[in-house]
Amino acid sequence: MARRRRQAEEHDNHERWLVSYADFITLLFAFFVVMYSLSSINEGKYRVVSDSIVQAFRSLSITDRGEQFIVPPVAMAPVVRPAPPANAELQEAAEARRRQTTAQMRGMAEEIRRAMGALAQTGEVNVSEGAFGISIEINAALLFAPGDAALSAPAAEALRAVAQVLAASIFPITIEGHTDSTPIGSWRFPSNWELSAVRASSVARLFVDSGVLPGRLSVAGYADQRPVADNASEEGRGRNRRVTILLEARDVEPTPVGPTRMSPDDPIRSILPGEVDTGAAASADAAAEAAPAD
Repeated sequence: MARRRRQAEEHDNHERWLVSYADFITLLFAFFVVMYSLSSINEGKYRVVSDSIVQAFRSLSITDRGEQFIVPPVAMAPVVRPAPPANAELQEAAEARRRQTTAQMRGMAEEIRRAMGALAQTGEVNVSEGAFGISIEINAALLFAPGDAALSAPAAEALRAVAQVLAASIFPITIEGHTDSTPIGSWRFPSNWELSAVRASSVARLFVDSGVLPGRLSVAGYADQRPVADNASEEGRGRNRRVTILLEARDVEPTPVGPTRMSPDDPIRSILPGEVDTGAAASADAAAEAAPAD
């Protein structure tokens, strides 16, 4: 009987490690569940819970010795946000510049159409206005002989009238030369790259001679890389042989005149070296303004 009891006890002792092992696995599982919940916290739910707790503390009531005392609302520290700079005047000035630029562009486009005369009505010259300025597209057959970059006399006269209109403005001008895909291979122009670039340069030289400031001009030759029609047909090749004059309507902000002073509550002071103490900075600015001028 005693031997049987001893064997039973020894058998029970051999299986007790399973209890500890199960407890360890349970704790390990709980640990990973907690870690996962902390790593994937939902910020929206967190804010809802936080606001609910704050609201509960604001209206919390405490009972002491049979009497009820209402805890006053918790004094929340106000969130100080820097006031946006007063930019109403800057926006109004920028809008006025845009209106003025639009009016100038519209008037110049009409003057260019009148300067090109009948050519603008036949479709050989296309004057268009856009968000970035004025585009003047001229068929190369009106300007140059085939395979040549010298301006014809009628074309030079029409371009001088256009140059007089452009000379009265201050906007940048880009002159682009384009060809069709037919190879040229002459001794003067080994490829369409040279032909397109020299044709654009010829128009630029005429503009300079007509009073356009050279610093406003830029020239580009694109050969046959930017077609506007199919080069498989003669009509398409004729459209691709062109010169494009772009008048860019840039809205440039005016350069500030004279030194500027930072306001005491400007948030940029927090990242500037030597501007940690905003109170001291404000006092220095006030003293500088009060000091008599030399």
